[in-house]
Amino acid sequence: MRKLLIAANWKMYKTPTEAQSFLHTFLPLVKDQTKGEIVVCAPSVDLATALHSVKGSHVEIGAQNMHFAEEGAYTGEISAAMLVALGVKHVILGHSERRQYFAETDETVNQKLVTALKHHLVPIVCIGEHEAQRESGMTEEVLCRQISRALHGIDAAKLKPMVIAYEPIWAIGTGKTATPVIAAEAHLIVRSEVARLVGRPVADALRILYGGSVKPENAEALLSQPEIDGALIGGASLDPHSLAAIVKAGAVS
Repeated sequence: MRKLLIAANWKMYKTPTEAQSFLHTFLPLVKDQTKGEIVVCAPSVDLATALHSVKGSHVEIGAQNMHFAEEGAYTGEISAAMLVALGVKHVILGHSERRQYFAETDETVNQKLVTALKHHLVPIVCIGEHEAQRESGMTEEVLCRQISRALHGIDAAKLKPMVIAYEPIWAIGTGKTATPVIAAEAHLIVRSEVARLVGRPVADALRILYGGSVKPENAEALLSQPEIDGALIGGASLDPHSLAAIVKAGAVS
């Protein structure tokens, strides 16, 4: 059985004070929700405050990005060692917004994945197709290319902690959502490609999250699909009651 993972991505929202206030409200709402893992991926300036706020709870704090280098003259970046020193255990890699606005590529995602695994972080590797690619029937080609490049040269034995998040780019922040069937079909493509590349045991244990306008209203239907092992949530994660409702939907799915 793959353990459910609900991951929030706050993106560039919330000051440390706002993060503390959010968690003060959120934690009591999910204190009995222990079926799966709950991770809040916060901006780097919020990480220390958020980690302090969740002490004693089962909620964990993740980062939204990291550099592939161990250290160096990379102004404004954060390293894996810095995250580990803070107490962070999860990190998002290759989010579509990082690819779109900051020129990240499948190759840099691969480099980051190598570094994250080396430091025993749980990498949440994001993949997904644009609307034009889906309409052109290229979804499988795009997903398989992103996966093969992300995993290039990495020993299968080291990939056990990895999580993949399938985020159809046409559904991120647009209000559009892939139907549960469409999402599950994409997840099956991902799992099959991972099995082809690094073996069925790794693929069967791999958690694949769905991300793309997940809301309390559609969470249960999405999370009830056997190929969907959780969700990576953007806008709906900014409100503690909304995020708690999605966590609870996962518990009953």
